[in-house]
Amino acid sequence: MGCSAGDGLLKSLFLAMLKDMKLIRNYLSKKNIFQPKALDDQTVFYVFRKVIKDEFGNVGIENLIPDYYNNKTIFVKSDSSAWKSEIWLNRERIVRKMNVELGAGTIEKIKVK
Repeated sequence: MGCSAGDGLLKSLFLAMLKDMKLIRNYLSKKNIFQPKALDDQTVFYVFRKVIKDEFGNVGIENLIPDYYNNKTIFVKSDSSAWKSEIWLNRERIVRKMNVELGAGTIEKIKVK
């Protein structure tokens, strides 16, 4: 079976489309479109409070205070040993929920002071 004129046209269109896609990808990479943006503490704290409110209500927000964020770790203050234990027991679920909001791998650990 030989190639018809239509097959040649399809091949030409396909190759042109691939070239255009490559040009677009190169342009976007130069503009840093695909680069993750640095997170500020306030964004991380907002998401933390949101997750804590969903999990524990307003009483959780009152007892678990985000202190700072560094190197994929959020540091949290609490005066209550019961709340420190509560966040420790639920840390994996809290991290998972925060990463749904912030992006996979953004938060790896929660440390309580």
